[in-house]
Amino acid sequence: QLQAFGGGLVQVGGSLGLSCAASGLTFSMYTLGWFRQAPGKEREFVSGIVRNVGVTYYADSVKGRFTISRDNAKNMVYLQMNSLKPEDTAVYFCAARQGPVVTTEGPYRYWGQGTQVTVSS
Repeated sequence: QLQAFGGGLVQVGGSLGLSCAASGLTFSMYTLGWFRQAPGKEREFVSGIVRNVGVTYYADSVKGRFTISRDNAKNMVYLQMNSLKPEDTAVYFCAARQGPVVTTEGPYRYWGQGTQVTVSS
């Protein structure tokens, strides 16, 4: 019900935009989140956006560089990533839950399949 796409290979300092398409759920009722998992590491919270457009949350590691947004009319959530660093290399996942943004993955009911982002130096 969630499909993430837009990953790829980018150089340090570059930008990349991820998208996540939702289907089969009342999109506007869900909080959306982006998580990432680097090789050998646990999945970590990146950003979240609540049902009401404009209320967003970011991990400290991406604050000021990443921007999350959503389009309820298109059932889409986006993650614009700027000033990318090698440590941003990971598989990025979108997720959905009903309720507030939380930074742990357990409460998220729906997950996309992940899209690989590689930042090369």
